[in-house]
Amino acid sequence: MKKQSFKDYVIVSCGTLAPEINYLKNSKFLDVNKILYTKPGRHEVPRELESQLINKLNIAKKYSENIIVVYGGKYCYINIKEPYKTIDKIIKEQGKNISRINASHCMDMLASKKERENIANTVANGEKVWWLTPGWVLYRNYVFQDWDKAMANENFPRHTGGAILLDG
Repeated sequence: MKKQSFKDYVIVSCGTLAPEINYLKNSKFLDVNKILYTKPGRHEVPRELESQLINKLNIAKKYSENIIVVYGGKYCYINIKEPYKTIDKIIKEQGKNISRINASHCMDMLASKKERENIANTVANGEKVWWLTPGWVLYRNYVFQDWDKAMANENFPRHTGGAILLDG
């Protein structure tokens, strides 16, 4: 089977996934032209995510006309001021030859929904699990920017199966 090459591509990714993407590049699995990262955790600050994504896409265009965006579609960009504006609309406005990977969020990039369900059934007896990646731990100050005890209490108690780190 012929190895897929990405040497004519630039990747623009959420910085939270830097550990995984850098691993793929360093292990020679991913022979991408260039990788550009936005600041981790920008799903908490949609306006900043949009601004950084557009900026990185403009930089990427200087290196290649083929760009892959590594961001989820459903949960990574939620703009309550413009609810019909999606990450895909932002990307489309930036021109042609820019595609986004097919994932709703970064957990889908590391393990499918079915794989996560199997893990949760095995480890947490099927209870609701809070999933995280190594980047969520490494960049926790950005990922949880502006969180207070109320925000933590709103999010964490509903995950009665605990937390699971998806790492290798």
